[in-house]
Amino acid sequence: MISFEELGVHETFINALKDLGFEWPMPVQEKVIPILLTQETDLVALAQTGTGKTAAYGLPLLQRITKKSKWPEALVLCPTRELCIQIADDLNEFAKYDDDLRVLPVYGGSSIDVQINALRKGVSIVIATPGRLLDLYKRKAINMQAVTTVVLDEADEMLNMGFLPDITEILSTVPEGFHTLLFSATMPPEVAQIAGKFMNHPVEVTIGTRNAGADNIRHVYYTVHAKDKYLALKRIVDFYPDIYGIIFCRTRKDTQEIADKLIADGYNAESLHGELSQAQRDYVMQKFRIRHIRLLVATDVAARGLDVDDLTHIINYSLPDDNDAYTHRSGRTARAGKTGISIAIVNLKEKYQIRQIEKKINKTFVSAKVPTGKEICEKQLFNLIDRMERVDIENTDIDTYLPVIYRKLEWLSKEEVIKRFVALRFNQFLDYYKNAGDISVPDERMSSGPRDKNPKRSHTDEKVTYATLFVNKGKAMGLYPSELIELINQNMPGKRVAIGKIDLSKSSTRFEVDAKYAKAVIKSLTGAIFNGMTLKAGFAGGKSEDEAPPEPSRFKRKKPRKSDR
Repeated sequence: MISFEELGVHETFINALKDLGFEWPMPVQEKVIPILLTQETDLVALAQTGTGKTAAYGLPLLQRITKKSKWPEALVLCPTRELCIQIADDLNEFAKYDDDLRVLPVYGGSSIDVQINALRKGVSIVIATPGRLLDLYKRKAINMQAVTTVVLDEADEMLNMGFLPDITEILSTVPEGFHTLLFSATMPPEVAQIAGKFMNHPVEVTIGTRNAGADNIRHVYYTVHAKDKYLALKRIVDFYPDIYGIIFCRTRKDTQEIADKLIADGYNAESLHGELSQAQRDYVMQKFRIRHIRLLVATDVAARGLDVDDLTHIINYSLPDDNDAYTHRSGRTARAGKTGISIAIVNLKEKYQIRQIEKKINKTFVSAKVPTGKEICEKQLFNLIDRMERVDIENTDIDTYLPVIYRKLEWLSKEEVIKRFVALRFNQFLDYYKNAGDISVPDERMSSGPRDKNPKRSHTDEKVTYATLFVNKGKAMGLYPSELIELINQNMPGKRVAIGKIDLSKSSTRFEVDAKYAKAVIKSLTGAIFNGMTLKAGFAGGKSEDEAPPEPSRFKRKKPRKSDR
């Protein structure tokens, strides 16, 4: 195996790489770095997201900076604010032991005056989104005359987002003789067009097969009826207890609806789409990066440029309109040599698109059955037991309380203690899935195996009668849907309470819950403390806690779309 030293990387940067834990170069780095350090050439590199492209071009850029000008000698163009920040962070980490190298990210959604002041102090490399860079140029805040290299990172994504005119204008402002380095996951005709127009006999480097998906990603699809897609999503998520992934939807509306449903059903999820402000996007992404959120429901546009490590799953709730986008979606898992799973939930009309994607990525999907209730319960149970076996019991204060606990439980046998412990933590899954039937649609590729004894599908887990309740706090007190759901889950331990619509006002909140739990929810929330305030709950419309049965929900429900009937 070749080392960074053998590739020609300077010791200054090797020390920084060691601090980051990078001992050996990845394939794209092994191929690209020697070319950029020894040749004056244009370059096209095709490699999946997460394969180490930033270091492949970043290390040579940093090493070849002359520091003769206060204006940038290199530009890196990328499609989104998030990717812009990530690339700049990476390059700054690589250059941590060279105080004269300055890397600056410039992007929309942040103060342009702050960026102008930073440029005036001098900068070696500018990482930019095309629109903000053009704005700075037109304000004469940046001088391009020292630029010798332009990198187009995620070129196919920039073209998908309509940046071709901006890129063309930017390249026309750079002095003749500059070199263009184009990095892309796929090579659609538009990217080839840019290469033909702005590049001179570029060296081409391809990691894997052109336009193909990564080898360490397993591609799986589940076929269900359209109306069962959400049920299938929940079962898939429940089948993978340690899931950390992105769920892709086609539209903003679908994204928000699916996220709201998951949150209402007790899942640790949030939405990411174009209608969120930049501050909201940053807040959601920060929670996702530190794993306070395990499921991010996103559109393709909102997820562009996301760079999150260790994603276990990508779930395509809706297949993308452009098959190239599937490569970008799936490429967000299985990074840095790790493995990942890319899942598609399709109805009968969408199966043809699976065949098209297979041809595009040169990979075969595995057709699988949606997990049954029994399979899910087994998986969750074993995960619980595994966690119990691994729990750290050293250096805790629990020993102080053990004598009292032993006396309290001495009338129970070891078997009874285990059974009750498991039931305490596990009854919600057993209760929810006890009547759950098979929702898979038979597929010619589906692997054979034992099927449910009762093939008749059960929909008991989607038939819920709701009651409408209120709580005496609202948005002005910091109560939002996720906080309300967390309150209910905390105060109703061991119960998975179905939650329907949530209607927020400044000073109060109306919400739906499964009618059979309505009184218990009222009792548990009344007197509970939220942000130092005491809550009061009851039936909406003046119904008292003692009145029964609860009134059915007054929220108007949308009629099902024809495709879902």
